[in-house]
This record gives sequence, structure tokens and C-alpha cells, in this order.
Amino acid sequence: MDKVIRKTAVLITFFLFMGVAAFAQTSALEGDVKDENGKGIQGALIKITRTDIKGNYKVKTDKKGHFFHAGLPLGTYNVAVEIDGQDRDTVNGVRTRLGDPTPVNFDLKAKKMQAEELQKAAESGTLTKEQARDMSPEQKAALEKQMKDRSAALQKNKALNDAFNAGREALNAKQYDVAVQNLEKATELDATQHVVWAQLADAYGALAGSKTGQEQTDAYGKAINAWNKAIELKADDGSYHNNYALLLARAKKFDEAQAELNKAATLDPAQAGKFYYNLGAVLVNAGQLEPAGTAFKKAIDTDPNYADAQYQYGVYLVSKAQVSADGKITPPPGTVEAFQKYLELKPDGPFAQPSKEMLQTLTGSVSTTYSNPSAPAKKAAPKKK
Repeated sequence: MDKVIRKTAVLITFFLFMGVAAFAQTSALEGDVKDENGKGIQGALIKITRTDIKGNYKVKTDKKGHFFHAGLPLGTYNVAVEIDGQDRDTVNGVRTRLGDPTPVNFDLKAKKMQAEELQKAAESGTLTKEQARDMSPEQKAALEKQMKDRSAALQKNKALNDAFNAGREALNAKQYDVAVQNLEKATELDATQHVVWAQLADAYGALAGSKTGQEQTDAYGKAINAWNKAIELKADDGSYHNNYALLLARAKKFDEAQAELNKAATLDPAQAGKFYYNLGAVLVNAGQLEPAGTAFKKAIDTDPNYADAQYQYGVYLVSKAQVSADGKITPPPGTVEAFQKYLELKPDGPFAQPSKEMLQTLTGSVSTTYSNPSAPAKKAAPKKK
């Protein structure tokens, strides 16, 4: 009987020891979570993941940003902080210990500064030993990729700038084939640059002007394609639609040119008068007098003080004047007014003398009030009998 009692006592002692030992193997984590201003964050979710065997635990920070989690088996953990549904920081490989809780703190201000320093390192291509030591293998791999991508981007940008600048210089020097070659290369390096496509369109348009026959037609076609690319990337630029309209007019696509010009005027009303005037000038050079007259009329309707448009519209109207058998000229309504308006706006302008001569022909006299306001009025010379 004594033997049985002794055996039972030994077993009880053993199980008590095992229970104390098992209880003693638990550990705890605690720490603080601070925002980018150094203040504690309430309600941040702390996610504790055991890495040596499966185990997941969670706890939230209190109103001071502090967290505490006890009863964790001794082991190795990854600890992450989640704020507003997003993981903001992680500490990997945390080994817990017996006794005092193992501290794990999250300082988002320090995290931000570290990220900025790493960004500078990526941009400069240099990484300090301290930075490398504190980074995880995943962070190092990501940074190395970023540095490699940046280096490739810089090389690409240099090649793009070189090709673009060479194309512009060749275009200015009227070396149109060379300009096209370089600007085509620039679009291959980066097809998302609307400025490159616009310059390529100008180069092909200039090349078309130096060609004839099918070569000219082909060059105009490529210029049109380039303008479409540029406008697709930047459809809100009125000057692009204007320049495209001028190209279409030179390519004798007059209806399309008018449509593009209307878009330009809508997008940039302040420049509408100039846009219509430029189209009128191109149409005159193309021998399209009727649409040219319409363009000049729209220019002065948009901006009555556009002096050159007034003159050109007057010239267009003169071309429609009726001449009687006795030689009397009867101009359409508005002709005299157009020349008079030009002289009011630019009494000493380049078209002042032709305007005076036209008025002399049409009316037999010229007003003596057309002069530069800053200069003394000049008297008209008396007519010879």
C-alpha cells in the first residue's frame, strides 16, 4: 500500500512539474504604434504570425497606441500593423522570450523617412551599408529592380531626347529626310509623347511640300497619321487642331480642314481669329478663293479688330466686284468697310498703301483721318485734274 501511495505521489509531482513547465513556456509581445506625427494610433490591428509552426494571433492598440499580447508560445513571429485596411509596416523574425514581453514598435514617421532615404538611394544608385543591413531580402530585391529600371529609363530618356533634338535641328535646317528619320526613332522609343508626334507631323508635312506626285501624297498621308496620334494623346490642344487643319488644307482636304479648324476655335476661342486667318492664307495659296473668303470672314466675325483679316477679306470681295461697260466698279457690300477698318486699325501697316489705293479706285477718295495716333495727321495729296 505504501508503495502505491509513493508511486501516486511521484506521478502527481511529475504532472505538476510538466504543467508548470508548460505554463512557463508561454511569452508575450507588446509595443507602440505611432503615426507620421509621432502620435499613438488607436485601433491599429497587430497581426502576429508564427513562422516555425502554424499560429496566428491578433490584437488592437488602445487609445494611446499601445498593444500587449500574452500567452504566445515561445517561437519566432512576423508582426505586422494594419491601419485602415492596409498593412503599413512589418517586423519579421521576432523571437519571443521567457519573462518580460518582447518589444515590437512601429514608428510610421521613421518608416517614412527610411522610405525617402531608400528612394534617394534608388535615384542616385548608391546604397549605404547601414541601409543594406536593415533591409530584408525582399526589400533589397525590390530596390535593386527599381534602381535597374531607373537606369534603363534614364538611358531611354537620353536616347529619346537625342533623337527628338536631332529631328528638330534637321527640320529647322530643312533636312526633312533626316528630321523624319530621327523623329520616327523618337516615336519608337516612346509612343506616348504627343510633342514628338506633332514634330513628326510637321516634318512629314514639310517633306511633302518638297515632293511631287505619289511621293507627296505618301508624305501627306504619314503627316496626317502623325497628327492623329498627337491629337489622340492631347485632344484638348487647340493649336494642334489648327496646325492639323493647315496640313489638311495643303493636302487639299478642305472639308476636313474646316472641321478641324472649328474644333480649334471651340477649344481656344481667344485664338480663333488667328486660326481662321491662317487657314484663309493657306487656302489662298492653294487657289481656293471661295473657302478662303469664308475663312477670312469667320476671322473678322470672331475678332473684328484683326486688321490683316479685314484687308484679306476686302481683297476677296474685290475679286467678286462687278465691272460695268463704262468701267465702273461695283464691289460687294462690305468691301469698302473692310479696307477702311484695316486703315483704322493699322494706318501705317504693311497693307495701308494697298488699302488706300483700293479705296481710291472704288470710291474716288481716301479719308485723311487714317494715321498713327502718335504721329501728326498727314493730309492727302490733292487729286490731279
